[in-house]
Amino acid sequence: MTTTLLPSGAPGPVTDRTVIGENLSLPLFRTLSGVLAGHPYLKVVVDRTENTWHLLDTAVHPFHVNYIATRVLGMDLADLDSGLDAFNASVYMDPERRFLLGVLSLHTDEDTEGRERPFLVLETTEADTMNGLLLEEFYTFVRHRVDGRLPLLLKPANHGQEHELAAISDVRVPRILGHELFGNRTRTPLNPGEAVGRLRYFRTPEEYAAVAGDLGWSDIVAMPCLPDDIPRVAGFLNTAPGTPLSHTNVLASGWGIPNAIVRDLDRLVEKDGLDGAWIRYRVQDDEISLVPLAHAPALDAPTWHQQRIRMEPPLLEDVPALALHRLRRADHDRYGTKAANLGELHHVLDSRSADLTAFYGQPRPPRAHLYGHLAARLGVPGATADGELRAAAADFVSEVIAAPQGIALPFALQHRFLTSSPAVQQGLGKLKMALELDAVDVLDSLCLHLQHLIRNTPMPEDVTRQITLALPDGPAAGSRLVIRSSSNAEDLPGFSAAGVYDSITTVHGAEELLDAVRQVWASLLSPRSVRLRHQAGISLDDTYMGVIIQQYVPADLGGVLVTCNPTRREDFRNVYLNCSPGSPETVVDGTTLPLQYLYNTVEGGGRTVALGSTGRDLPAGTRDRLAQLALAGRLLQSHFSDADVDHPLDIEWLMTDQGDFRLVQIRPYAL
Repeated sequence: MTTTLLPSGAPGPVTDRTVIGENLSLPLFRTLSGVLAGHPYLKVVVDRTENTWHLLDTAVHPFHVNYIATRVLGMDLADLDSGLDAFNASVYMDPERRFLLGVLSLHTDEDTEGRERPFLVLETTEADTMNGLLLEEFYTFVRHRVDGRLPLLLKPANHGQEHELAAISDVRVPRILGHELFGNRTRTPLNPGEAVGRLRYFRTPEEYAAVAGDLGWSDIVAMPCLPDDIPRVAGFLNTAPGTPLSHTNVLASGWGIPNAIVRDLDRLVEKDGLDGAWIRYRVQDDEISLVPLAHAPALDAPTWHQQRIRMEPPLLEDVPALALHRLRRADHDRYGTKAANLGELHHVLDSRSADLTAFYGQPRPPRAHLYGHLAARLGVPGATADGELRAAAADFVSEVIAAPQGIALPFALQHRFLTSSPAVQQGLGKLKMALELDAVDVLDSLCLHLQHLIRNTPMPEDVTRQITLALPDGPAAGSRLVIRSSSNAEDLPGFSAAGVYDSITTVHGAEELLDAVRQVWASLLSPRSVRLRHQAGISLDDTYMGVIIQQYVPADLGGVLVTCNPTRREDFRNVYLNCSPGSPETVVDGTTLPLQYLYNTVEGGGRTVALGSTGRDLPAGTRDRLAQLALAGRLLQSHFSDADVDHPLDIEWLMTDQGDFRLVQIRPYAL
């Protein structure tokens, strides 16, 4: 035993219980371990030179490298910080490294008779590049020093380690993959936060639909899979598997409310009588709790009741339908955010003049910047924040992705259509009056009537002509078109509107094209979209809809990428990627449970989080291509996130049968 001091500012000395060279029993493990994501864990350091290992007291030594540098090698922290990247490379990437670093975590499963059985899992950090021989050596060393009654499994920390282990017998090195270990875990955080509210538990969609209109801001809604059209409430709970990139979780993120998967909710509801009860609901990285309250608390209305979203007024002057590549971001007030961002993407890819390295220039203490890591990822080691690195970043992005071709219809066309119909104008007047009077009981009927009018009102001849003539080859009956929304009332700070407006992906011929455009325009007046904007203080007079018309592109794979880790906001390394075979719509609309991946855009590497509905992972070559897409998305963040380069992007993408990536949407990710 030794004694050490807590970090500066701590109240006094504590006992450092770090053990060197001893075998590990379950009681010793529990003495030294901390808890992460509900599982006890212990950091270990194997010293290959001394042929011994160190079991770190988690409360005193939270970082492997700090312990090795200061307690084994006699360095001080200032020296370590000044050369941290080089030191990390020596312990995580050098094939001749002296130290093997990892984490032991304690888990339980059930034996054939239903009794709990504890087992240990050994893994390295996600950036570790141990080859197969080192992984086997690491596992064998630990196996010989752990209580033989405890099963020990090695969990590959990234796809590279999975590949290395493929050549090694799983008898010599028993293993478990990340999605096997965590894919069926009972509780999974999706969006951190805390709420006090009344739990409303619906076991079927029919139960939810029967009372959906009565749900309010103080309710916490729980059901197997939350519907995309759920109103703004205090919190979400899912009892079936899901993804952090679902529409409902994007809404939870934008609204700042907690969201999690709690698969044992039935048991908790029965045990504590939670259905209809007031609870305190908290979602954190390592804990999800539902605490019943003795009495209904006195709650003030949430801040968003008073919050008012600021937005620029739309410009309605007579501008033409334009090809996407002719737009820039400044055109968002005429054509909508989605169309303007796609136009900007064309410019970034064609001109290669944008600085795509700014994210890596941010200080990440103790690092002054991450340019060296980016240079390594781009294959230009030694390049710094100069023309060479910027050029390499621009070339990489242009080689990996392409922007979609298409036509953008301006707000002016919708405005001209709306003002051409006295009936539509009268309906809009009634809706505005109801909103001013807060007459919520008639909102739905007024909105539905307006939507019916818009979908069935003939277009003025000049509007029809502008739409059909904008397409280079015309709306030929044999070609399939995709019609997407591009409103000015979405992708705003504090108001994402994910999944609120319509897009239509199966359009053929001129008649269907005009019907689809009217449907997208009408979605601006759906009861849900009107209520959400009214709650946020967005005036109906300021809200307009642009439209994007694109040729349909068949996809072998499609999905969504966000340039952050949604469940760990402080993680600046990883981006989260969802995908499913076919078009990205199956991921976006939630009809399939996607494959889920995390890709490290600093040190490199990726790992599979969940296999989704397919039940099998993608080939290694495809996963490597997805790693390139992830890095390209991170580089685009430097340009599209404006003043705050740490603000992540939400990117919808597809991969063609030729293996090419096309981005079909790029927007800020709601935080």
